[in-house]
Amino acid sequence: MTSNWFNLEGKVALVTGSSTGIGAAIAKGLARAGADVICHGRGDEAQATSEEIRKLGLRSVALSADLSERTAQDRFAANAVAAFGRIDLLINNAGSIRRSPAIDYTDADWDFLLEVNLSAPFRLARSLGKLMIEQGGGRIVNIASLLSFQGGILVPGYAASKGGIGQLTKALANEWASKNVNVNAIAPGYIATKNTEALRADPDRSRQILERIPAGRWGEADDIAGAAVFLCSDAARYVTGHVLAVDGGWLGR
Repeated sequence: MTSNWFNLEGKVALVTGSSTGIGAAIAKGLARAGADVICHGRGDEAQATSEEIRKLGLRSVALSADLSERTAQDRFAANAVAAFGRIDLLINNAGSIRRSPAIDYTDADWDFLLEVNLSAPFRLARSLGKLMIEQGGGRIVNIASLLSFQGGILVPGYAASKGGIGQLTKALANEWASKNVNVNAIAPGYIATKNTEALRADPDRSRQILERIPAGRWGEADDIAGAAVFLCSDAARYVTGHVLAVDGGWLGR
């Protein structure tokens, strides 16, 4: 075990959905631990995150891709490898959510969410996991959800895709642990990001949520970043196939 368990110097990380929120926090957290980082967004959204990382003295590029399209997924994976010649750490963070009662849920919404939230992470893991095996090892961290464990309401597509992420994590871990590729997931709780602005602005709903969280506060994006750095580090070298809830104790209630 290294004397600095959390040192990621010499590693190249790819973080999808890293323009804002949890993804941006993870990208910058990995950089603070020493990793070079490839950031991803749609359009030019991830450029700001990449620039912040370069200011730390590390290499970083921002790549654009629409992960709802399979040709774009394949092109993105190839461009990411070409950027720095290798990928050691893959964070499958990009995702989406669409709300509607199940009886009104459209096939288009279902197909879109399953593609972005589940198929794209699998296809990136398949491509880059093969590279990691050839390189002698690597780490993959999928971003799951509390709805990997709970059903939620009005979000059947999101719940199904995030439940699938939990099982995909375990399936890949079973295959690749012996090849020095650890695959884990993080299930964030209620985090103060743009995605939860409406909930936090609703006094009644925000109060109900906070009353359920033993920690008594909304999580911060850096709370998830810390977990990601851990799972990518030597400190977690014997951790694989695990879905780590970072939720302030929500699931324990």
